[in-house]
Amino acid sequence: MSQNLETTYNPKEIESKLYEKWCENQYFHAEVDRSKKPFTIVMPPPNITGKLHMGHALDGTLQDILIRYKRMQGFNTLWLPGTDHSAISTEVKIIEKLKEEGIDKHDLGREKFIERAWDWTKEYGGTIVKQQKKLGCSADWSRARFTMDEGLSKAVLVVFKKLYDKGYIYKGKRMINWCPCCNTSISDAEVEYEEEPTHLWHIKYKVKGEENRYVIVATTRPETMLGDTGVAVHPADERYKDLVGKTVILPIMNKEIPVVADEFVEKEFGTGAVKLTPAHDPNDYESGERHGLEVVEVFDETGKMNDLVPEYEGMDLYEAREKIVEKLKEIGALVKIEDYTHNVGKCYRCHHRIEPKISEQWFVKMDTLAKPAIDAVRNG
Repeated sequence: MSQNLETTYNPKEIESKLYEKWCENQYFHAEVDRSKKPFTIVMPPPNITGKLHMGHALDGTLQDILIRYKRMQGFNTLWLPGTDHSAISTEVKIIEKLKEEGIDKHDLGREKFIERAWDWTKEYGGTIVKQQKKLGCSADWSRARFTMDEGLSKAVLVVFKKLYDKGYIYKGKRMINWCPCCNTSISDAEVEYEEEPTHLWHIKYKVKGEENRYVIVATTRPETMLGDTGVAVHPADERYKDLVGKTVILPIMNKEIPVVADEFVEKEFGTGAVKLTPAHDPNDYESGERHGLEVVEVFDETGKMNDLVPEYEGMDLYEAREKIVEKLKEIGALVKIEDYTHNVGKCYRCHHRIEPKISEQWFVKMDTLAKPAIDAVRNG
């Protein structure tokens, strides 16, 4: 007796049953077998910040093709699955969810917030695994791990200690990308740049000991001038050659700061003279290192003004900017304000403006560690 086939393929009828059969028969499970050559993929664990997207589907498919191909070739294969807690990204998502419920993270308290984080993990971690199974991922689910598992946390500490003992990990004060909203440093790859309209404020710094002579600097960030510890000009700029080595008076702070010659300065930009705030700009920091300039922090980790000038202490940066510009006008130090458009670095998670900041951080020396991987690529 013949059975009519459906005119269209119905994946729901076939795929779930087939996948269940694969799992029941442990077709993806791996055990140590020294008679076979091993082939392993450690799944880059998807963040539990939501559901899988097309990028995950593509990445998972490519890994699945590789692992199935090697399995059919007779290798002892293991595709090790897992999910990543992605602490800060997950925190941002939970805060957004709490906001919808009219709850402030700080009112909730630490313990209750952690409870919500675990609830989120169970919900979205579980959803992601279900989606991966729907994709047909042939991973060994009996070995699935979460990055907050005790064993994994211990492994991180062990590897950290080994790398530290070998001199690959070191601590140092460096210029980093700081997000005042997430209260963390982020990598260069995590900074998103957006064009924004702003202004160039032209400010005059009086040359010490010379009547009616000023150096005019152009800046997009007048609020950081309280931490200026130098003014830089290009060594080949004839306009300022005689000023190199002299000092100018920093407005508002009434402090003497040196004029230095540095090739990073663009003669054609602004006035050709730039204020140096080593604590809050990567170029200024490097120039400050070259010229032995003091590092003065203008604001704290939350983006609030420090106590350099008591009347601005605790102010938001933009509020302080307005007050400082008013003060510069009042003392006759503001020459002009120009419209200007530039790229502003934003945090990819919360979209808050990134602040370059000097911070003590852990770093990894990558030269030696990356060499085997680079050699492998170059040698095919």
